[in-house]
Amino acid sequence: MDGSNRTTYAPMRSEKDSKSNSPLTRTSSQPGGSPPLSGPLAGETSEFEERRADLEKQKTAQGSAHFNRLGWKRLTIVLIVEAIALGSLSLPAAFATLGMVAGVTCSIGLGLVAIYTSDIVGQVKIKFPEVAHYADAGRLLMGRFGYELVGAMFVLQLTFLVGSHCLTGSIAFGNITNNGACSVVFGVVSAIILLIVAIPPSFAEVAILGYIDFVSILAAIGITIIATGIHAGKIGFENVNWSAWPKENVTFAEAFIAITNIVFAYSFSMCQFSFMDEMHTPRDYVKSIWALGIIEIAIYTLTGALVYAFVGADVKSPSLLSAGATISKIAFGVGLPVIFISGSINTTVVGRYIHGRMYKDSITRFINTTKGWVTWLAVISVITLAAFIIAEVIPFFSDLLSISSSLFVSGFTFYLPAMMWFKLLKKGSWRSRENIVRSIANGTCFVIGIIVLVCGTYASIDDIIMQFKNGTTKGVFSCAPVG
Repeated sequence: MDGSNRTTYAPMRSEKDSKSNSPLTRTSSQPGGSPPLSGPLAGETSEFEERRADLEKQKTAQGSAHFNRLGWKRLTIVLIVEAIALGSLSLPAAFATLGMVAGVTCSIGLGLVAIYTSDIVGQVKIKFPEVAHYADAGRLLMGRFGYELVGAMFVLQLTFLVGSHCLTGSIAFGNITNNGACSVVFGVVSAIILLIVAIPPSFAEVAILGYIDFVSILAAIGITIIATGIHAGKIGFENVNWSAWPKENVTFAEAFIAITNIVFAYSFSMCQFSFMDEMHTPRDYVKSIWALGIIEIAIYTLTGALVYAFVGADVKSPSLLSAGATISKIAFGVGLPVIFISGSINTTVVGRYIHGRMYKDSITRFINTTKGWVTWLAVISVITLAAFIIAEVIPFFSDLLSISSSLFVSGFTFYLPAMMWFKLLKKGSWRSRENIVRSIANGTCFVIGIIVLVCGTYASIDDIIMQFKNGTTKGVFSCAPVG
């Protein structure tokens, strides 16, 4: 029988069923006994679901567009915001420990290595565009275990970075106000500012603040260099006690803490996957990493060498404290934007990772709905609270950077990119003519990372124990001045 002539019969239902069970029947309460009202509520429900689906598609499209606005110039600015901040403030003290020759060599050499490993990270992102954060690269390397391990490292390292900025904020406010309040209060104020600045979830929005950030750090460093240079000129440059060689009786712990502080300064590849995920043309990353790398090497080497040459072996960390009482207040005031803008971008990165993992298959991940904003604010608040606690528990600048570098940056900048090349990018045998040079280079990067991990962690723990034993640092959650 032809399908067009087929008759379909609806199943018969009892009067009881039709009155009690049908959701489509509404009984009038009018005394006249009006007939029951039957309406296409099922159709209305379907229409509602369609409207909701359309709204979700609209929000998804808006979210995707909102988080894909980075070009290579903005990426460079975002990388500068993430990278050039705390690192430069610790380098003159590192130069004082290592000496001018070793300091300059490490600054330039580790900077070039960081550019190379950052290029590997970019190549992995191009080959595997689904990699949105470093943890996803860990999955490619070691499966689910690698995803969880690298994800934990990623969260801890970025939280440590926010804690570092919280601590620097406490040092800055204490210096500006002549320690006019309990340092814990300054820590709370710093944490609140970091939280507020971290509220915008898009890196393209952070790039706008990045210009202020970059000018701020250059101005603060410039003021410090000029002020220390003028002071050195007054006392005579020949009277400044700087040396080309490591300081006398330097311990293993002191030397490795100085090296890890330089390593910390070149930790920009850690967030590169996250930043590239918002690029509209990801292949342009090469321009960004070379621009950033050259700028970093120049700023770090000049800052470390000049401030050390002008101040000598007594240079402090962060270096803004070496400019004298009045000038350091001015320098810290000018440097406040970089402390909080650069710190907050780490909150944004780790917040995006955690929030995106929580709502992976939901429009909530785009943070453009009420639920999205509420959960986003909750996530970054928890991160900031954890960072504040870290800043109060480890209240000494160099060792905080050293622990962070040893445990995590050693992997993100050195041995993990080397592993990526061997497992994800290498074609053919590592001993082949086209691979042998890069095999040696990546093998060297891997060894550097493991040495920093083991020796740096040991040195940091040893130095922390000695400082507490000698009473040379303030206690946990203490009101004593920081820095």
